[in-house]
Amino acid sequence: MKQLLYIIVMLIASFGNAQNEALFNRATDSYNNGDYQKSIDYYSEILENGQHSAELYFNLGNAYYKLNEIAPSIYNYEKALLLSPNDSDIKNNLSYAQNMTLDAIEVMPETGLAKIYKTITGVMTFDQWSYTAVMFMILFVLLYIAFYYFKYATKKRIAFIGSIVSLFISVIAAVFAFVQYNDFIADQPAIVYDSEVQIKAEPNKRSEAIFVLHEGTKVNVLEGLNEWKKIKIVDGKTGWVSSESIRLLKDF
Repeated sequence: MKQLLYIIVMLIASFGNAQNEALFNRATDSYNNGDYQKSIDYYSEILENGQHSAELYFNLGNAYYKLNEIAPSIYNYEKALLLSPNDSDIKNNLSYAQNMTLDAIEVMPETGLAKIYKTITGVMTFDQWSYTAVMFMILFVLLYIAFYYFKYATKKRIAFIGSIVSLFISVIAAVFAFVQYNDFIADQPAIVYDSEVQIKAEPNKRSEAIFVLHEGTKVNVLEGLNEWKKIKIVDGKTGWVSSESIRLLKDF
């Protein structure tokens, strides 16, 4: 009975993958033929089937960019970048799309230590740092066992030094993974979807507008209250915006 269920599950998964692959090919053909809206429909259908990938979001961003739809193009490029943070093509196309936005927000300057920290930890994602920590911990154990069984002093010395270095790298990678994971959880980016939206001082429609944002601008969500979200932009300003005016990036 279990074998039968396993076969059924595998057949369903295989059928789903084949269907998504067919949709992806149709979307690519539509894009190459200049039918960008049709390609968006096909790509969106793949998303509805539960498949997410950097390539899929990247292609969606390209299709929306061709239609001059700023917010959706930036939104999908940003989602692609979340899944593949070091992809230069995604970064380049995202910068082109961001040049179409109206808001010129000055970024708050970072300290030298903050830049160094981001440069080092940003080399890999938190899950990649985790895998690195596990890999070097396994290497530490193997080298320690080798140190125990080696008879010659030179080999024992090499194994001992190697085990200590592996343990050190494992601990550092684990710390980076923990810190970067906490940063990932604390960071809740979103993209403004309304063509123009007033940012309020308080979470209600009667509150005064303290500044205005336009479509495509990236914000960070700090907290929520009913249908309102408190946001922060890169220059440090904060305020409240309707949840319907923005779309969260980490929704998959």
